Amino acid sequence: MPELSSAGSPGDEIELSIVMPCLNEAETLETCIRKARAAIDEHHIAGEVVIADNGSTDGSQAIAHRLGARVVVVSDPGYGSALMGGIKAARGRYIIMADADDSYDFTNIMPFVDKLRAGHDFVMGNRFRGGIKPGAMRPLHRYFGTPILTGIGRLFFHSPCGDFHCGMRGFTRSAFQAMDLRTSGMEFASEMIVKATLLRMRIAEVPTTLSPDGRSHPPHLRSWRDGWRHLRFLLLYSPKWLFYYPGLFLLSTGFLTLTRLLPRPIILGHVALGIHTMLYAGMAILVGFQAVAFATFTKIFAISEGLLPRDPTLARMLRAINLEIGLAVGSLLTLAGLAGTLYALSRWDAGSFGLLDPVRTMRIVIPSAVSFTLGVQVVLSSFFLSVLGLRRRHTIEPSE
Repeated sequence: MPELSSAGSPGDEIELSIVMPCLNEAETLETCIRKARAAIDEHHIAGEVVIADNGSTDGSQAIAHRLGARVVVVSDPGYGSALMGGIKAARGRYIIMADADDSYDFTNIMPFVDKLRAGHDFVMGNRFRGGIKPGAMRPLHRYFGTPILTGIGRLFFHSPCGDFHCGMRGFTRSAFQAMDLRTSGMEFASEMIVKATLLRMRIAEVPTTLSPDGRSHPPHLRSWRDGWRHLRFLLLYSPKWLFYYPGLFLLSTGFLTLTRLLPRPIILGHVALGIHTMLYAGMAILVGFQAVAFATFTKIFAISEGLLPRDPTLARMLRAINLEIGLAVGSLLTLAGLAGTLYALSRWDAGSFGLLDPVRTMRIVIPSAVSFTLGVQVVLSSFFLSVLGLRRRHTIEPSE
């Protein structure tokens, strides 16, 4: 639990809290606090400045106390942990967060406040629209990392945000509570946008200027490590793109190829596709089905654990496809595979169990083996879905 010291009465009516995560930011913290306080006073906002300190040893806490900011001591390490501790302790109806390294302009908070007052739940800054000053962002981040990760996020989640990694953003207290954020590291920034998008909050963007930070020590950000953590988070939060779409592609491609090759080989110029291609097509069907099943399992688990919001479409599908239907479909596929296997054995028996022509027999054996294996997978997956369904009633299905 965070410890806090307060410069103000808990009963004060506060409209805005400006929250800054802090880890040894003594060089720039005073400048940031003074700018934030000046903006609050200039625009006559009932506000406070909250410093979420994550274990500073350079006197940052003393600076914040001296300037009248509230200090929240967060013992759990990590950018996300610091911010969550500070935001939870904030008393404002609206919250604006930004780094304490003087790279963001705390005097320019009114575009965020105006959007929040107008009824938006979540307001993102956009550095590409506001301006990136020379030396403020590494070329690797500006032209490669941030645009690619933002593009992936927009594709996966249909987010309207054009700068996923802008550190200056605002939101209402109720929106933060609804997001139920879980990550503790740098991916906290992506989780916030993803959750706001999935919950269909009212999202707005405002231009934000990024300046070179005023610190002499290296930034806490680690390009490749934190970039991978952001990408990993986006993939794990999107079972469709991680499992479903690749699985559906393999399943449909494998099925079409296998059925096309059943009667005869395919001749494409000098290339002949025969039983070897059938074997790989069968493998694609099995792998594809497993990926689609994993997409369903992952989505149910994520919703059950509060990582993703409820999905009415998934709830309707699970009501329509129950254990009995899965067992019936799986049993039919298994029986079909078993029938094909018995037919292949009869052909072998007719040949006195001697050598057979693989070009002929494998056209029976491969689809039979695939059907049998797929049937078993369907049965096992149906049972596992039923196990997940034991706690699904109140987490997956929408309330009446």
